[in-house]
Amino acid sequence: MIGTSTNLLRSATAILALLSNVRAAPTSYAYTGNGQCPQANISNSEMSKRAVAFDYNGNKVRGVNLGGWFVLEPWITPSIFGEWSSSNTVVDEFTYTKTLGKGEASSRLRNHWNTFITQGDFNAIAQAGLNHVRIPIGYWAVVPRDGDPYVQGQLDVLDQAINWARGAGLKVMLDLHGAPESQNGFDNSGKYGSIGWQQGNTVSETVTAIQNLANRYKGDTDVVTAIELLNEPLGPRLDMGGIQDFYNKGSQAVKSASSNFAVVLHDAFSTDWSQFGGGVDNVILDTHQYQIFSPDEVGRSPSQHVSHACGLGPKLASTNKWIVVGEWSGAQTDCAKWLNGLGKGARYDGTFPDSRWTGDCQGKYVGSVANLSSDDKKNIRSYIEAQLDAYEQHTGWVFWTWKTESAPEWDMQDLLAGGLFPQPLNSRQYPGQCG
Repeated sequence: MIGTSTNLLRSATAILALLSNVRAAPTSYAYTGNGQCPQANISNSEMSKRAVAFDYNGNKVRGVNLGGWFVLEPWITPSIFGEWSSSNTVVDEFTYTKTLGKGEASSRLRNHWNTFITQGDFNAIAQAGLNHVRIPIGYWAVVPRDGDPYVQGQLDVLDQAINWARGAGLKVMLDLHGAPESQNGFDNSGKYGSIGWQQGNTVSETVTAIQNLANRYKGDTDVVTAIELLNEPLGPRLDMGGIQDFYNKGSQAVKSASSNFAVVLHDAFSTDWSQFGGGVDNVILDTHQYQIFSPDEVGRSPSQHVSHACGLGPKLASTNKWIVVGEWSGAQTDCAKWLNGLGKGARYDGTFPDSRWTGDCQGKYVGSVANLSSDDKKNIRSYIEAQLDAYEQHTGWVFWTWKTESAPEWDMQDLLAGGLFPQPLNSRQYPGQCG
């Protein structure tokens, strides 16, 4: 952590910022349909004061995830996993650190943390007109467990990132992306395979991780405006009542550190958003919207992808809480190398188990935006514009992800450079797609 004098300066800065940002929290909205912000319908009895340093009621969240930085994902940085591409013995951060041992893993990962995302990235994100970054981090960075192979040191770099965000004028959502024993079995939880979260002490350990994060950054609420309790708990495979209980305890942990944090709750892949966030002030729901992880979805035509994205807008607009689409992309295929797991193929070209051929992955398996076909470029730009129009019908969006080594449909930095992500953000080559 940084010195005491710097902390005092941060606290004073935060207090001044917060005193000028006290507004009423929302309870329900009526979308105007004219591109303006939703209008809040708040009764006097429902009004409550808040001191979150971003006006989630009046301004749009326009953000990007810093995926693959503090939580490894093979498809984002395949070079890190390349030496095991044939054996498939290293498929996630757990097996990576276990195979290398703590000394070598720490050396390699510290180099990755210090080079993959830098201050220049934060400045470029702000220059693109964005106002938020969502930063995934694993529990192991905060509360290491005995016997785990993971290494630590991420928080020192995260402290630095908070200052970079402050300097660039960006707000930060901290996202606990991996829970003990995995909340979903995805490689992006840190541990691919079985789901062991909700067994033993894993839930209480997760609450402790949240508490420690909130305590560490309670003096930085001028920048760190929100903490997401857990990324993508797999509701259909978990006890939903247990998820709700964890959300209640996690919210209390965050609020006990500072009432100036908003609490972010992932929807656990449920379409019933009304069940989340009752009785908690300053709650942001987080839903992730991809159309590629089933044969039927990846088989949609470009116009069907656009239509489906537009169809989500009215549901977002009618939600009576702040809600962000916290992950989405320009991808209409699952072609990116190792997107479905190290060594696994794609549904789009029929190389993934139990899938059927829809099209060719040429140019989308590895490559850059510049080398995409003209049709792919047109379809991606159109799809991104439709999603922006739909997701801004309520609180806003956070794109996944800022940079990759070779996945052009997912790489915002490359999409911006290639003219497929609008600049300015309200520029449209395909206006009126969502009506």
